[in-house]
Amino acid sequence: MAIVSTLFISLDGVAEVEPAWHFPYFDERMGAAVDEDYQGADVLLLGRVTYDSFAGAWPGREAAGGQDAAFAKQLGDLRKVVATRGDQDLGWRNVERLDGDLAASVRALAAEPGVGKVLVAGSISVVRQLLAAGLLDELRLLVHPVAARRGERLFDEGEPIYPLRLLRSEVYPTGVVRLIYAPTELPSQGGYEEAMEHLPAATAG
Repeated sequence: MAIVSTLFISLDGVAEVEPAWHFPYFDERMGAAVDEDYQGADVLLLGRVTYDSFAGAWPGREAAGGQDAAFAKQLGDLRKVVATRGDQDLGWRNVERLDGDLAASVRALAAEPGVGKVLVAGSISVVRQLLAAGLLDELRLLVHPVAARRGERLFDEGEPIYPLRLLRSEVYPTGVVRLIYAPTELPSQGGYEEAMEHLPAATAG
């Protein structure tokens, strides 16, 4: 069982995607990465803002039958769970609300028979809560070589810190870097005194 987050993000940490800085970097390599992220997903977990964006676009694209219709159908067929406090009609097939406390509900979702992979697409607030609860198994970032300079950043201010272990990395011709992390512990408890041992030796002038 794995809970996996996938996010497009700028160099300055903005994960609220703006078309002006995202689409110029979207190529076949990034498309393949997105496809890999969705492979094997049993449930798509979304925050309300991300869900509204998806539901406002993909059903129409599926109906239009264009080049992106196959991916739109894949999204439509996938079980979708939305973290929302509202009770209005969510207006897409295979969609349900996540009731109650998010962390507890996600634990229950992950324990359901047949659920092997939960994918969190975008949904910054959901990712933050999963990180805080220690429930996220992988954080997959497609880092664009651009400073967005505005928009919501992935990491908020607070405690504790989140040490991460790099599982895999790829560099694309566009300059996008794909980074796949897993939560871990700090490599050591050392401070400056211990770090001094690794400082470069002075060279003769």
